Amino acid sequence: GRSHAPSRLWPMKPAEGRFLTEKQGDAEVISADNGLRYTPYVLLIETVDLRQVVAAYRKLYPQLQKAYEELGYPRRYFNDRVVEVLDLLIATPDIDAAARVHLPAINGPLQPQRPWVLYEFEDPAMQSLVAGQKILLRTGPVNERRLKAKLAELRRLLATGAPKQ
Repeated sequence: GRSHAPSRLWPMKPAEGRFLTEKQGDAEVISADNGLRYTPYVLLIETVDLRQVVAAYRKLYPQLQKAYEELGYPRRYFNDRVVEVLDLLIATPDIDAAARVHLPAINGPLQPQRPWVLYEFEDPAMQSLVAGQKILLRTGPVNERRLKAKLAELRRLLATGAPKQ
């Protein structure tokens, strides 16, 4: 639910290579080839048996709930948060045209060594999306649809027998 997700907190290694853009007229857009960087992750996720994931989740749920409470959420349910995040990701807007992006101005003597990680969407509505939604958009339209289908399946499986709260 935040606007930025530091890569050191990601559950897996960031995609290889750099974020790819290209010129379309006078605009800079996300390159169609950028999605190829994420395809191995999408293929891996598509091999996961979500029924087994949900079964493991249900078995581990008491420990997950306890840890969630210890993190400072004593009157909330972890499962509610999981469903909330899934719904948020599934609601990521679909875009068919290449998204316009730009590098923000960096004022000061220190310049980033990896500036391509700083690209922002030109469209304020897209830039205001939460980090997970922006990451989904960066994976490209095809990967985004495939990932959202898997997330929707996970959501459906969780809803048909959510852990007791």
